[in-house]
Amino acid sequence: MSLKREEEVKEYIQNLGTEYRFGCFHEKKPEVCQLLGEYFEAVTKDLEKAAKVFKSNCDDNKFPRSCFKYGGFAFIGQGCKEDKDAAYDYFKKGCDLGNAPSCLNLGLLNVTNMSEIKVDRPKDMKAGMEYLQKACDGKEHLACYYLSGMFISGVPNTVEKNMKKAFDYSMKACELRNMYACANISQMYAKGDGVEANADLAKKYKDIALDIQEQVKSSQQIQFQQT
Repeated sequence: MSLKREEEVKEYIQNLGTEYRFGCFHEKKPEVCQLLGEYFEAVTKDLEKAAKVFKSNCDDNKFPRSCFKYGGFAFIGQGCKEDKDAAYDYFKKGCDLGNAPSCLNLGLLNVTNMSEIKVDRPKDMKAGMEYLQKACDGKEHLACYYLSGMFISGVPNTVEKNMKKAFDYSMKACELRNMYACANISQMYAKGDGVEANADLAKKYKDIALDIQEQVKSSQQIQFQQT
């Protein structure tokens, strides 16, 4: 990169930061505050400022994606003190405001043995499944996939094995491009589990799973080359 070009890029980045600060702090635009937090996180690498912006934008402006971002920061102690309980609370704020990734994380926290991840709350399978359902409805493919797994194997005292429901959740996850769910659909059609056996559809969904796998490999290769 030429020196002139490098200076132009630096100037552009600085101007972008100034623009985001003005939009957030003076014009009070929540969506711009989100961009400012992402700017601090990804461009200037100032994680403390990013955490503060995300937290404020969640608390003051009720911006759901900022709640999700701060929840993630608090969970691993990025830019702020590690606090699993605060992370839980911010994922709940994000989920209540309609952020599907927050609902996914909240659901997983509730169906996990929370003492192992140092969250001071009892495990709650019923609540966890409700949050996973909200995430699945919000097109989070992992949530649909996890729900399908629960119905495939069953969960003691909570979920009875139900291959029809497992098929339905797997299909939704597959439609959202979850490779493992498509593989499960293929197996279900092959064995007649939760659906009438159909060799042609078993092959169709096996091919879809393999196609997604190739796309993932290709994407990872491109990302590696760019890095």
